[in-house]
Amino acid sequence: MKVFIAGLPLQVDEAELTAVFGDFGPVKSLRIIKDRETKESKGFGFVEMVNDDEAQEAIRCMNGASYYGRRITVNVAEDKGPGFTGGGNKNGGFRRN
Repeated sequence: MKVFIAGLPLQVDEAELTAVFGDFGPVKSLRIIKDRETKESKGFGFVEMVNDDEAQEAIRCMNGASYYGRRITVNVAEDKGPGFTGGGNKNGGFRRN
C-alpha cells in the first residue's frame, strides 16, 4: 500500500522516515519530494509498505501526530494513474492568462 505524508519538517531525511515507518512493518520504498533546483524537501512524500494492515496502522497512529513540532497528515495515496501531469491543460502545466 502506498501512503502519502504531508507537513513533513524540512530537516527529516529518507533514512529517518524509513526508520519511523519501519516501526510499523517493512518499508518497500520511500521518497521525499524535493525541489528540482534547490534539492530541498517540499515537505511531503510517499512511503510504500509491504503489508496493507501495517500501512493502515501507520496511518491510524501517525495521521495528525506532531513530528518535530509540526502536525503531519498521513493517508492512503491516491493513484493518479499513468499520464497524470498535475496541470490544468493538455501540456501538463497551468494556464497563464
